[in-house]
Amino acid sequence: MNFSINDACWDYYPQDALFDMMEAHPLLFPRYKRPSGRHTPDYRLNSRKDQPYTDDFGCVWTTAINGITGTVTGHPLADWAAFENWECPNPDICTGIGPIDRGSAKSRAKKQKAEGKTVSAGLRHGHTFLQLSDLRGYENLMYDFADEPPVLNRLIERLERFNTEIVKHWLEAGADIMGFPDDLGMQQGPMLSPAHFRKYIKPSYRRMMKLARDKGAAIHMHSDGDIRLLADDLTGCGVDVLNLQDLVNGIDWIAERFAGKVCIELDIDRQNITPHGTPTQIDALIREEAEKLGSPQGGLMMVYGLYPGVPLENAAAVMDAMEKYAGYYS
Repeated sequence: MNFSINDACWDYYPQDALFDMMEAHPLLFPRYKRPSGRHTPDYRLNSRKDQPYTDDFGCVWTTAINGITGTVTGHPLADWAAFENWECPNPDICTGIGPIDRGSAKSRAKKQKAEGKTVSAGLRHGHTFLQLSDLRGYENLMYDFADEPPVLNRLIERLERFNTEIVKHWLEAGADIMGFPDDLGMQQGPMLSPAHFRKYIKPSYRRMMKLARDKGAAIHMHSDGDIRLLADDLTGCGVDVLNLQDLVNGIDWIAERFAGKVCIELDIDRQNITPHGTPTQIDALIREEAEKLGSPQGGLMMVYGLYPGVPLENAAAVMDAMEKYAGYYS
């Protein structure tokens, strides 16, 4: 069970109320220590209000709210003419969305390993499909998939090389779980056709995931949105843990397709019931999910992200239900 509080929440809600809720739910926040003063988040580089951020690939991010991940408003390869002078970043010193000290990161991972802890690592969110969209712009990319310009394959090859080097860095550090988060879904259906996914995206996924699996790492895949048409393709790449959203895909569909086959990491609704329903409805939703997707053998994890706009009583109801049903089959 994982309950995360988005950084934007600390300016939106009374902080003492959030502190109280965290203290009251030790299963969700087992190492929490209440601060003596205000909590000031360290906003990520692409989540700072009115501070455009140019990432390692040259994409420009902007946001209007501190703590909310920005939108790419500057696409460095919107015109293919820029490709010949465009340079892929160096994976030895950056993640794609900011700098990293690889030596320190590996030392921390090895220390975790020595302490018997699970080492979780992974690529940045949006490592392949979204990265192509950020570089070209979504509409341009859709035309590219249809028009098949040779330069598109060159870009994909360079991007895969960059991502593969990052995967190798983490595997050398002893990663037990490798994450491959890349949003593919909309409210209804995927953002690209299954045929285009299979031709342009899946081969990179499969090669990178195989590299990790061959080194003994479990494969974690995350995607927001409706990914039902891509389900077989994703599991066919060797995914062990699939993080997907509950209501947009459907609880019954998730149960039929994945229960008992892969580990389900269920992203609890943030669009309908938790922001607009009642605590009773929230409890019923999470109970239904535990009943239909869980089992005495395990295979179900739940995550929830709190964002501004959710009534605090509803946020507390999510916490209550997550703790209540965490032991449903115990």
